Amino acid sequence: MSALFRSFMQGGFECSNHRRPDGASHDLLVDTGHALHPGADYAALARYRIRTVRDGLRWHLIETTPGQYDWSSFLPMLRASQDHGMQVIWDLCHYGYPADVDPFSPAFPDRFARFAAAAASVIRDESDDVPWYCPVNEISYWSWAGGDMAHFGPMGLGRGSELKRQLVRATCAGIAAIRQVDARARFMLADPVINVAPLTADDVDAAEHATQGQYEAWDMIAGARGHGLGGRRDNLDVIGVNFYSHNQWRLDGPRIERSESDYRPFRELLMQVHNRYQRPILIAETGAEGDLRVPWLRYVCDEVAAARSQGADIHGICLYPVTDYPGWFDGRHCPTGMVGYPDAQQERPVYLPLAREMLDQQARFTPAPVRYGVGQRIAGNVQEPVQA
Repeated sequence: MSALFRSFMQGGFECSNHRRPDGASHDLLVDTGHALHPGADYAALARYRIRTVRDGLRWHLIETTPGQYDWSSFLPMLRASQDHGMQVIWDLCHYGYPADVDPFSPAFPDRFARFAAAAASVIRDESDDVPWYCPVNEISYWSWAGGDMAHFGPMGLGRGSELKRQLVRATCAGIAAIRQVDARARFMLADPVINVAPLTADDVDAAEHATQGQYEAWDMIAGARGHGLGGRRDNLDVIGVNFYSHNQWRLDGPRIERSESDYRPFRELLMQVHNRYQRPILIAETGAEGDLRVPWLRYVCDEVAAARSQGADIHGICLYPVTDYPGWFDGRHCPTGMVGYPDAQQERPVYLPLAREMLDQQARFTPAPVRYGVGQRIAGNVQEPVQA
């Protein structure tokens, strides 16, 4: 299995920039401090052998006037990634878009494609690395949250299927536009994997239908359904699987806990994706809060190892988010990260139990001998940066 990424264990920076129903807008790259000092963050992760990250462009800041692009919010991040040898999978649209854009509009896919092509041109001219993109993040979740439930923009109610088709159109148009600019480009298509169990005996068919819905966006992108959306087989490059503890529930009911009989091991969900698409897989998001961070990551890694032993072509696991962040709707401190909020000197405290687990898992999935760099030491079975 050839490696697609510079590190198997990866870190994701929360880059959502959604609009809430109350009209407030969020920019999580600002709220977490990452946008202000990306180089310091990349350097901090590199000290723990993380060389591949997910990060994002903020379309709403870049294209405030239609067709005119201001890259000042992005170039410092791009150049910092180059300075620190960081491989980045760039999210182009993570729930956010310019104020004048209507995702339900027929013009939306072409507008996004032009932005994607412009971004690809900037990245091509700034970097010799093979570029990686996630064109539109979590199409299935966004269609539900933004198209059916009005949790955030575009505040649709009962329009999830319509929004999903629009986001697929935009994704396919964006991929085609990027390839015109840079034929080397690679793509990661991120969506949650789920399991919906019946609440009653009468719910079996409905629960199965809900579960099967997780494949719809990927199928459309690959051209296997929803003809006329721009789908084609080679669009489905690397499948990004997002998986958290809340990804399994009973139909119209509560979450299924890992201790319950209806819970399906993550390895089974991964094998279903592998068998269906026969494409490389990245665990594009996973994580937990507080004291659950280490046991959850260990569970995910054990399940990934089991799926790989059964033939699944899995190339990495991205801790997401790798920093703590404020809750989307209440602003509470969510302690999910390997590193916390930056202090006045832009130093982030390290949650050492999770950092050690990340290092152990990096070694587990990267069996080649590792040369330790200057300023690093071995402490027990983990590598830690030497304290000044």
